[in-house]
Amino acid sequence: MKIEKKVNLELPSGHENLLLHSCCAPCAGELMEQLLANDIKFSIFFYNPNIHPKKEYEIRKNENIRFAEKMGIEFIDADYDVQNWFHRVKGMEYEPERGIRCSECFDMRFERSALYAYENGFSLYATTLGISRWKDMNQINNSGEKAASRYDSVEYWDYNWRKEGGSQRMYEIAKREKFYKQEYCGCIYSLRDTNLWREKNNRDKITIGEEFYEAKISPSSTS
Repeated sequence: MKIEKKVNLELPSGHENLLLHSCCAPCAGELMEQLLANDIKFSIFFYNPNIHPKKEYEIRKNENIRFAEKMGIEFIDADYDVQNWFHRVKGMEYEPERGIRCSECFDMRFERSALYAYENGFSLYATTLGISRWKDMNQINNSGEKAASRYDSVEYWDYNWRKEGGSQRMYEIAKREKFYKQEYCGCIYSLRDTNLWREKNNRDKITIGEEFYEAKISPSSTS
């Protein structure tokens, strides 16, 4: 599969490889393609103990594995230590999206990412989370930099993946690959709040494992 280079990317000076924390295949697709197109060496690190329920977690992880295998990228599957996640966010159950619960969640995932980078020879790490317009990029980058500051040999890369059409291509790739369509951020509290909003707006509650992106079919292709 030939990947068209859409942006010119270079790792920050002094770095030769990248550990890319991935939250899911839809967010990772654009980053993975452009890193490959620019001949940047990287590995995918999947550590997301916030995702609930386990069925949703497995679907999101396996979609990411499917795409990584297709692209020939190493996929590092970290532990699903969900009980530690619940411990970290205890008392924050009713905090709003983008609030302190999300900061704690980012901290936990990036701390593990930075630790893995430190222990396995990666001097640089980044995350796919910032490409989503639903996320606060400053909040993400603050957590990423804080985690990296624990180690003299690890740096956090705060590249803005949204620019130059990155966010739009994210959805184009998701449709082309028919990725699983995630209808909430991931955690049990996001699922609860999204379903409450849907109920108030006379919409059906989320059904785990049923929605997928679909590629648009032009009229000429069906004739």
